[in-house]
Amino acid sequence: MTEPTAKPTVTSNSQRTTASATSTANADKKDVKSAAKNKPRTAKNKQKSNITPALDKAALLALFTLPDAESGAEQVSLDFTNSSESNSSETNIAAQRLALYRRQHERTRQLYMASTANRPTYLVQTLKTQFAEYQQYLLAQQLDKRGLMDTDGLERLWQQLHVVDDIIEDIVRHMPAQQPAGWQLTTQDGHNPLRFPTVGKLKHDKPIVDQGSLNSYVLGHFGVSSFTYDRAYYIGHVVGYLFSCYFCAHLSISYGVTALAPQVVSDYEYASLETPHMVRLLQGLDGYCKKRIYQLAVICARLSVFASDKRIERMLIAEVNDFDKKLQQQHLDVLLLQGLMPDSSDSTPLF
Repeated sequence: MTEPTAKPTVTSNSQRTTASATSTANADKKDVKSAAKNKPRTAKNKQKSNITPALDKAALLALFTLPDAESGAEQVSLDFTNSSESNSSETNIAAQRLALYRRQHERTRQLYMASTANRPTYLVQTLKTQFAEYQQYLLAQQLDKRGLMDTDGLERLWQQLHVVDDIIEDIVRHMPAQQPAGWQLTTQDGHNPLRFPTVGKLKHDKPIVDQGSLNSYVLGHFGVSSFTYDRAYYIGHVVGYLFSCYFCAHLSISYGVTALAPQVVSDYEYASLETPHMVRLLQGLDGYCKKRIYQLAVICARLSVFASDKRIERMLIAEVNDFDKKLQQQHLDVLLLQGLMPDSSDSTPLF
């Protein structure tokens, strides 16, 4: 079996790429090599301080696993929301967001710096039961009494979810090194279709905990992210930005992307880049890398909560239209012409 993520010893370029995609510091190759060998180094900023030693496989897996795959996500996210309601100051929300980003960054750093023996194999398949997308799929499957869902195709895709780790590994090997940049994404009506981890008050009360969604897992390999009220924040490699665009476009979700202004996330280093710089970053990706990102986005879009909700809506329409309306109208017209309504023994349905 292949490993789920790129090894930190593949090439010097991929080493630096992995570090820059999951770090908010502009590390050079010497930084990455020293981190890979677990040699202590003086911290240049707060993000590089408190570096913990490498974890074993069980401890590493625990960083990604929720306490309760069914209720843990809801409970932890509600804790964030309730905390913001009791103290709704921007300072409190900013502190929560910073703590989330540092946790995301450290978790991914530990994953990529782990040895081959300690790195969990096909981690995404192990975590799928805690993803909001998988829980919504199971709900839709239970409701599909009329066979309107592509149950076989979706089930096969969930069974082959390990391909997500394979594609991520391939992307990490090919994406160029660059300083983490910040983006702000807004979608239609303030929803959170990408299921970013939520922090603070929400416009629509559907909290998502960190690692409580497939997209949260995927984007965690390329940077850090969160969702507050009606917009998402993403800091990391342009690969994450491109994934989000492909995801929304595939599902026909209207969205907008702007540069994340400086100091929106204080004490976390990132570049605030305007549109021309975004174009340059995208031009730095080769065609192969873009194709792999697109494939990854399409898989996640097909399995998304948004797609499952649309399937459930079709089931609702099917239940409303479960008889021949034209035939019922003809029957009604006959009854009205006769001036009679069917008696209790008449088994012909009127509606």
